[in-house]
This record gives sequence, C-alpha cells and structure tokens, in this order.
Amino acid sequence: MKKPPIIWLNVAVFVITFLFAVIAVPYRAITHGFDMAEISFAIICFIYCGMSITAGYHRLWSHKTYQSHWSLRFIYAIGGAFALQNSALHWCSDHRIHHKHVDNNDVDPYSAKKGFWYSHIGWMLRHYHQERYADYSNVRDLQKDKIVMWQHKHYLLLTIGTNFVIPLAFGLINGDVISSLLLVGFLRLVLSHHTTFFINSLAHIWGKQTYTDKNTARDNGFLAFFTFGEGYHNFHHIFENDYRNGIRWFDFDPTKWLIKSSQYLGLASKLRTTPEDKIQKARIAMVFQKSQLKLKRHPNAEQMLEKLQCEYDALVTKINEFYEARKKLITAKKEKLVENVERSDVMKQYNELKLRLAEQQKSWQLTIENLA
Repeated sequence: MKKPPIIWLNVAVFVITFLFAVIAVPYRAITHGFDMAEISFAIICFIYCGMSITAGYHRLWSHKTYQSHWSLRFIYAIGGAFALQNSALHWCSDHRIHHKHVDNNDVDPYSAKKGFWYSHIGWMLRHYHQERYADYSNVRDLQKDKIVMWQHKHYLLLTIGTNFVIPLAFGLINGDVISSLLLVGFLRLVLSHHTTFFINSLAHIWGKQTYTDKNTARDNGFLAFFTFGEGYHNFHHIFENDYRNGIRWFDFDPTKWLIKSSQYLGLASKLRTTPEDKIQKARIAMVFQKSQLKLKRHPNAEQMLEKLQCEYDALVTKINEFYEARKKLITAKKEKLVENVERSDVMKQYNELKLRLAEQQKSWQLTIENLA
C-alpha cells in the first residue's frame, strides 16, 4: 500500500528544532552558559505553553469541562499559538475524533495501536487524513467562540509573533539574544511538543488500566508530572467531561488546580465532575474483572468465583444505597425540607448506610487480598 505524501513543513520544523535543542543548546551551555533569568523565563514559557494546551485546548475547548471568562480564553489562545500545535479549532477537531474512535486505526488520527512512533509524532509527518483536514463539522460549538475563530484566522501570524518575537525581545532586554533564542525558543518548543505528544503515545502504552480496559489509555502518575496532570489518562478516557484528571487530592494535576483557582478568581465557572459512585463502580469493576481472570487458574475456581461475585454484587448494592441516601441528605439541606437535618431520619439513614458501605469495602478488600 502506497504511503501518503510527506508533509515537508512539519518534518522540517520537528527536525530543525530538535537538532538545535540537542546540539546547539548543550554546546552553548558548555561554551557560554545560561544565566538564571534565561532559565527561569524558559521554564515560565514552557509552563505557559503546556497549561494553555491542557487547560485551554484540552479541558476547556475539546471537552467543555468548564466555562471560562474571555480574558482567560484569550490567554490560552496566545499560549496555544506559542506551543505551535495548530489552532485550537483544528486541535480540538482532531482530539474529538480521537475520543470518539479511540484505537480505531482507520479513523483515530493518532491511534496508539499503530505503534509508539505513529501516535507520538508520525501521524503529523504525512497526509494520513487529508480528506478531512478542513472538516470542522464536529466543532461547530467552537466556531461560535470569537476568540477561537480569531486565533484560527490569525494562527500563522500569532505563531511567528510568539515563537520569534518573545524570545528575541527577552534576549534584547536580558542582553543575550542567542541564548534566549536557543533556550526560550528552541528548547522550550521541543519540550512543549514532546511532553504533549507523550499523552498520545506513552499514556496509551505505559501505566495501569484503573477504570476501563475498553481502550489503550493508561493511568501513570510519573507521566502526569511531565504533562501537567494529563498522565491519568485511563480516567480521562472513561470520564472525559470531568475537569480533573487526577481525582485524589494528592494526585499531581496542576491543570486541575489552575482551573479551580480560576473559579475562585471568577474566571471559570460550571466545573464538571463525575459522580463519585460512578468512579467507585468503574474502579471495582476493573478489580473484579482482573480477579476473575486470576481465579480461573485456581483449583477451587468455581467456589471462589461465586464468593467473589457475591462480594462484588453486595458492594455495588451498598454503593448505590449510600449515594442515594447522600443525594437525599444534600437535597434536604439545600431545600430545607427538614427542620433539623442533623437529627433527622434522613441523617440517621445516611450514617447507617455509610457504616454498612465501609464494612462491605473492608470485606471486599479482604476478599481481594486473599486471592493474591
């Protein structure tokens, strides 16, 4: 089968920037050195580019996980151009196709099932889906966003202005244009590219399938550190409309923290989260599935599978009962249906079901540990 034509502009950009980053930057560091101002500004620009993609392109525009003030959207639009990853309109169109057809080699623009190289960068080096390059029918909602369309229309000018003017201006102010162009320009850009590309490649290869095995996405806390929280990718692919990727308080997800902080400042609103019971049930369903496979090789497989099934069913029932009671309690507090909620029957039922759920969780955990 004949391969699609090469996109020489993309090849040139990736090769030239990479060579400058791995050859010219170390050479400059050895022969001249970089001062703290240059290093600090390069880190700031790297974070700005990365967070514009994760909080802006990804969680705001692609998945609509929250709403944002125009000023924040403008900041994201500039940062996205600085990251040189195409316009928000085009990026989001590709990403929505990826989620809708994940791992389908014929449709998914960066299907992980076509290998690491393809999903990481190869998909951008040839015209694999040229016929739909300008088809933005799946992002009609974004075409109503004036900032998205302004960035799309002036994308080339914005990329030149950010990727050349910003490093050049800083170099002139700091007194070393060459070092600034190398560090803030080339190295920052290469790091921005490949840390984002890791989400399409490594995050579909390396890590745990905590919530679903229906796709190749993985959860990887180590990868989250380099991708501003996007490493919890298995969670994201099953609960894509959640503004969080790392749901536990200690999960490294600076994008989540940025969005939540923006809400406190009045710059973000309507943050969407997944109901806790859905998350819990997805997690235990995966544990149950893996335990079933493990038990099939056990001498007393039939008996143990029956016990496992009973424990699983009991836990799901307790989860449903508890969260239903919690919903009633929240409603009672919100609408003041009960005069003294804390001493009401609703509260008593809630506390009782909370205790039963905790006991069943212990029983479930003990069952799983005994299978190990």
